[in-house]
Amino acid sequence: MAGAIASRMSFSSLKRKQPKTFTVRIVTMDAEMEFNCEVLDHDVSKEEPVTFHFLAKFYPENAEEELVQEITQHLFFLQVKKQILDEKIYCPPEASVLLASYAVQAKYGDYDPSVHKRGFLAQEELLPKRVINLYQMTPEMWEERITAWYAEHRGRARDEAEMEYLKIAQDLEMYGVNYFTIRNKKGTELLLGVDALGLHIYDPENRLTPKISFPWNEIRNISYSDKEFTIKPLDKKIDVFKFNSSKLRVNKLILQLCIGNHDLFMRRRKADSLEVQQMKAQAREEKARKQMERQRLAREKQMREEAERTRDELERRLLQMKEEATMANEALMRSEETADLLAEKAQITEEEAKLLAQKAAEAEQEMQRIKATAIRTEEEKRLMEQKVLEAEVLALKMAEESERRAKEADQLKQDLQEAREAERRAKQKLLEITTKPTYPPMNPIPAPLPPDIPNFNLIGDSLSFDFKDTDMKRLSMEIEKEKVEYMEKSKHLQEQLNELKTEIEALKLKERETALDILHNENSDRGGTSSKHNTIKKPQAQGRRPICI
Repeated sequence: MAGAIASRMSFSSLKRKQPKTFTVRIVTMDAEMEFNCEVLDHDVSKEEPVTFHFLAKFYPENAEEELVQEITQHLFFLQVKKQILDEKIYCPPEASVLLASYAVQAKYGDYDPSVHKRGFLAQEELLPKRVINLYQMTPEMWEERITAWYAEHRGRARDEAEMEYLKIAQDLEMYGVNYFTIRNKKGTELLLGVDALGLHIYDPENRLTPKISFPWNEIRNISYSDKEFTIKPLDKKIDVFKFNSSKLRVNKLILQLCIGNHDLFMRRRKADSLEVQQMKAQAREEKARKQMERQRLAREKQMREEAERTRDELERRLLQMKEEATMANEALMRSEETADLLAEKAQITEEEAKLLAQKAAEAEQEMQRIKATAIRTEEEKRLMEQKVLEAEVLALKMAEESERRAKEADQLKQDLQEAREAERRAKQKLLEITTKPTYPPMNPIPAPLPPDIPNFNLIGDSLSFDFKDTDMKRLSMEIEKEKVEYMEKSKHLQEQLNELKTEIEALKLKERETALDILHNENSDRGGTSSKHNTIKKPQAQGRRPICI
């Protein structure tokens, strides 16, 4: 299967070298095909440079089964994506957003809010212009909806995202259909559609819903004479369908497409050739190897994230311990200052108590001296008694003040002892904090890998790996499980599409709807019963006569 590859070549060089033909060799899952193309027989532009586009001519029915090699899948993805963006394949708006999210996953990898910030899709072409013009939505609003789905695709590799894109695209009505303008016997203009399932006749105004379809397994014969084509159904009760095309070259192209698509249709329903089986086996091994490598990288990433979280936690704990040590040191300094102040205050209080005691003793001596003095007159006696009384009151006050000062000195001594005990505890806590281990070993011994996982040895830039039969069986079972899960998710996907359609329906500009939009909505309202997938009957692998073309 060829992909969207462009090659540039000067037309003058074609004339100068005079190449008559070039050979293209294409290897697909179904066959190895070789074409001899007459370069100068084509309508080649005389302008320079000349661009040749090598595109897939035959589309697979089931991309997941038929696109074996990853490069084939990637190139075919680019081709289908461009056809959808160029509106050669009609895609509903809600499906366009989902396809855009898979295209972003294929290009950018997993969504990371710190990297993929608002506006990172501003320069990307992700939606058909028809879809953008159909709604009153800004680029930021479209980006928000695409990013919301993009974030859900986390963990998908590029090839997986591209395959999800193709699995959705292959269900679109215009996928893989080549249209040709024809006229029936009455001269009515119609469209002939040729694809992997058969031939379809369309109204020129409706490329989505065929008026009639002829599956390849129900066609007896296709032939043309000059410009007239004849389709003979296998069922003789059905009338022969005849039509005319415009040019003989168009007839040849139609016949080539019929032959090629019919041949592939039949080969898909037969056992694979040995070469195809080998290609599939190699593809499965390659997919298994990549899946195991992704698992290994995921484990390494998880271990790295856990190590980073452990480091951050240790740094946080270290910072907390430093803060605690700083606070303990400050508390110790405050305790030392408080102890010094209390000691100084106790000393002053003790000196004051001694001074008061000395004054009380002096007052007592003065009182005794006054009592011993002889007072001859009554007035002197009265004055003497008054002085004695005052001296006794003063002595009593001095004694009380001395006792209070003594108690205060005792209390200060007790406070000083408590302050020194607090200082001792603060020093002990600081010693405990400074002697604690700050970091556990930063290089823990990695946990041994499970025995059923292959061992990977990194040597320089090379990667060596060893497959086991049990690994292949296990991975095959996982792949089958993924298929079942995909079928289960289809219903959820349809619900998401309907939810998005309902959400943006209010912003739709009805006057900008194209004819295809209206036809698609009508088909959706009827439950999709008019699509080509429902018009054509399901082909059977056996019990059909071979087709002669």
